[in-house]
Amino acid sequence: MAAVLLLAAGCGGRATTHHKPGTSHEQDAGSHGTVLAARDASGHRLRELPAADAPSVRAEARPDSEGGWNVHLTVERFRFTPESTGGAALTGRGHARLLVDGRETARAYGPWFHLPSGARTLTVRLHADDHTVWAVAGQPVQTTLALTPVPSPSASLTPTAAPTPPATPSSTSNPAPDPTPAGRTLDIRVSGSTVTPAPSRVEVKKGERVTLRVTSDRADTLHVHGYDREATLAPGTPGTLTLTADRTGLFEVETHESGLVLTQLVVR
Repeated sequence: MAAVLLLAAGCGGRATTHHKPGTSHEQDAGSHGTVLAARDASGHRLRELPAADAPSVRAEARPDSEGGWNVHLTVERFRFTPESTGGAALTGRGHARLLVDGRETARAYGPWFHLPSGARTLTVRLHADDHTVWAVAGQPVQTTLALTPVPSPSASLTPTAAPTPPATPSSTSNPAPDPTPAGRTLDIRVSGSTVTPAPSRVEVKKGERVTLRVTSDRADTLHVHGYDREATLAPGTPGTLTLTADRTGLFEVETHESGLVLTQLVVR
C-alpha cells in the first residue's frame, strides 16, 4: 500500500503520466523509446523509437473560402491525447507542433485545424506528452507541406470576347445564352432583395467556361459555392468572375452580405 501511495504521489495519481521513480518525465525511457542528446530547433529532446513502433503523419491543406487553409492530419500508430499533455511519454500518444515557415507557432490536439493565409510552408512534428519529439534514426517524425498561394478572384476576372449570338425570341427566364466556343456569360442584376432574372438553374457542360457578370446596387461579395471563388461587387459597377466548370454537381451562386441566391449552376 505504501508503495502504491508513493507512486501516486510521484505521478499526480494519473495513470497516463506514470514514469520511473526518481526520473523526470523527459528522462523516462523504459519501453517508450530512448531520449537522445539531440534536440530539435525549438530545444525539445528527441525520443528515439524503432521504425516499426514509431508513429507517422501526413498533412493535406485545402483553401478556405474565407481565407487561409483548412489542414487535415492523417496519423498512424498515434492518437492525440490532450488530456495527458505534460505527463510521461507513452508510445503512440501525444500532440503535434506546427511550424509555419520554419517557426513554431502552435500545437494541434486533433486532426483538423485552420491556418491563416500568408504562410508558405507548414511543418507538422509529432511530440510525446512530455514534449519530447518522437524520432526515428535520429530524425524527428514530421511532414512538411508547401502552401501554394491561391490566386485571388480578381486575377481571373478578365472577360472573354464572345461573338454576339443571333437575336432569337425567347420565352424562358434562364439568364444564360446558348454556349459559344468562348463559353457563356450570365448577366445578373441585384436591386435591394430583387434578383433579375429570377434565380433559376443553369445547365453547364463539364469543362465549359462560365463568366458571371453581376451588377449590384450595394457593395457586396459574389461567391460561387463548391468552387470557393469570390469577386468584389462595387455599387452600380458590374463585377465579373470567370471560372471553368471542371466539377460536376449543383453549385449555388450567391451574395455574401445580402445573402441572396443569384442562380444555380448544374454541371453535367
